[in-house]
Amino acid sequence: MAGRIITVAQQKGGSGKTTLAVNLAICLHRMGHSVALVDTDPQGSMGRWFIERMEARGEDEALDFSTSSAWGASYESEKLKKRFDFVIVDTPPKIDSDLRPALRVADLVIVPVATSHVDLWATEGVLDLARREKSPVMVVLNRVRPNTRLAAEVAEKAAELGAMVADTQIANRVAYAETLGQGLGVAEHARNGAARDEMDTLTAEMLATMA
Repeated sequence: MAGRIITVAQQKGGSGKTTLAVNLAICLHRMGHSVALVDTDPQGSMGRWFIERMEARGEDEALDFSTSSAWGASYESEKLKKRFDFVIVDTPPKIDSDLRPALRVADLVIVPVATSHVDLWATEGVLDLARREKSPVMVVLNRVRPNTRLAAEVAEKAAELGAMVADTQIANRVAYAETLGQGLGVAEHARNGAARDEMDTLTAEMLATMA
């Protein structure tokens, strides 16, 4: 059975794309799935994370990494899904024709939105492009300050854009930045119980959406 492709996309920088992508990968890996990561962002943050991980933990046949140009993402992803249960594609913070291949092949497009109206406005371009490619989308509220009126407003407005909004919200926690720099996911760090729980819950919600 061929694997599933998950593309993480958002045209605004600073939305937490890479952090979300690698933490979803680690949660899937801990569930026993094999995962391939594909970095199409020239900034290369995902690649740096993977190098840190390799230096700390060594090679892992069930967790692989490769790079690709944005326009080559479809070819690379289709190739990898023959060998891995999941392929997670990290994309550059921009919306143009180069992003379309990564959206076109996706079984699910994850769109992280930080809780600000500016971030929400930036989401419209991604949603429009995903609709043209007929790709299912899940908006994830990221770096949230819990129980604030702004978070509730952004969630409501995101739903009004016609996108599915994840019930699980990812809080603004130092643990995400700390573990990213160590080549880890929050689920692998004993002190980060709350972060681990929310990422596990988001992963389960994502899998249920793709079922």
